[in-house]
Amino acid sequence: MSTERRTPLDRGRVADTALRLLNEVGLDGLTLRAIARELDVKAPALYWHFKDKQALLDEMATLMYRRMVAGTALDPADTWEERLLAVNRGLRAALLGYRDGARVFSGSRFTGTDHGREMEAHLRVLTAAGLTLPQAVNAARTATLFTLGFVTEEQGVRPLPGERREGYGIEERARRFAEFPLAAEAGKVLFDDYDGQFEEGLALVVAGVRARYGIT
Repeated sequence: MSTERRTPLDRGRVADTALRLLNEVGLDGLTLRAIARELDVKAPALYWHFKDKQALLDEMATLMYRRMVAGTALDPADTWEERLLAVNRGLRAALLGYRDGARVFSGSRFTGTDHGREMEAHLRVLTAAGLTLPQAVNAARTATLFTLGFVTEEQGVRPLPGERREGYGIEERARRFAEFPLAAEAGKVLFDDYDGQFEEGLALVVAGVRARYGIT
């Protein structure tokens, strides 16, 4: 009889395994059965920890968030603009670390309350700059939703850095859109230099917050 002891199965271990498997199979291929096989357990064992796939996605998003926070240093002396930029640059970088990272993160519900610490700190920076609490929430939410939407589209073209889905080549697209010259030329903006696109879009969000709420 083997005396080898397995690492106890818990929510954190399942979520970590799911995130590693995500990069191989993507969200559509990520099943509880596949995760169980990776962990060398029977699929029903996972239901002791997660009632369904959405519950697992919530835990995966929570783990992604915790890793993002651990890897992102924020300056307490940030201006409101600097804070919005830093938080959303960090969010994009974290999401791009996983195939379909933005799809996993979007709509998920964090399983703990430790993210309240970061939320409190961000809102304090924004309200200290003169925004009311509702304005601060709207500003932060708009920037976050821009980032999530942007990365969702970005990963639709480049699932992981270095990959590119067939059909999104700039020159190929230009040939297909030859009778629509502006649309053809727009492909150079839409499907290339995602870093530059993101920075420009985020700058537009910040400018919009400034203009809307009259904050300097």
